[in-house]
Amino acid sequence: MTLDDLGHDVPLPAPPARIVSLVPSITEALASDVPDRLVGATDWCTHPADLDVPRVRGTKNPDLAAVRDLSPDLVVANKEENRELDVRRLREAGVPVWVTDIETVPQALASLTRLYDEALAVPEPDWLAAARARWSGPLPQPRGRVVVPIWRDPWMVVGPRTYTGDLLRRLGWENAFATGEDRYPKAELADLDTDGVDLALLPDEPYVFTEADGPEAFTRVPTRLVSGRLLTWYGPAMVEAHDVLATVLPS
Repeated sequence: MTLDDLGHDVPLPAPPARIVSLVPSITEALASDVPDRLVGATDWCTHPADLDVPRVRGTKNPDLAAVRDLSPDLVVANKEENRELDVRRLREAGVPVWVTDIETVPQALASLTRLYDEALAVPEPDWLAAARARWSGPLPQPRGRVVVPIWRDPWMVVGPRTYTGDLLRRLGWENAFATGEDRYPKAELADLDTDGVDLALLPDEPYVFTEADGPEAFTRVPTRLVSGRLLTWYGPAMVEAHDVLATVLPS
């Protein structure tokens, strides 16, 4: 019996030869390591830049008929990015679905290891070993508190129990919104641009913050524009995230 991260049985009588990925970060990994098996991806799967596979619409509104028409023997999904309803409908149509559940860097490493070992039945890729080596050390002492807006009008931020928050903590930065119930809460700008916050990271996804749209709102807290992919994509981006963010974030 092969179980995904949520404990659901995934019927895989043989390693999957036709995979549709509904998770952009995992699409990047599959395109890197098993490109011959990747037969479909979402419109949001932007890496690698030359990815040439049929598209099945978005992560939240996949075209399930298009997915089925690709005759996949495995669909890869994620608890946060994809709707449970879509996963259930695919399973009811007889399509095996492997759902990942990732809220921390260690969970990402463990989940991706299981995906490659148990589902894909391929050796661990070099990037996964490199990511484990970079991210598996002890937690550093906090150097400051950070906020990560993901939207404006209204402002929304990265909250508790998120991969992004855990990744930043492992770089020495505490999420100023690490408590509460909502993982991506709405917030007032006054609560972001305030004493007690040392840095605001402005990513380019899902909201596209730019030099002209975002930094001007902050009058007290310094800001840094940063790639959203490095903050949120688990997969090959984990190696780049460690190396680049360590230089982008102030010491």
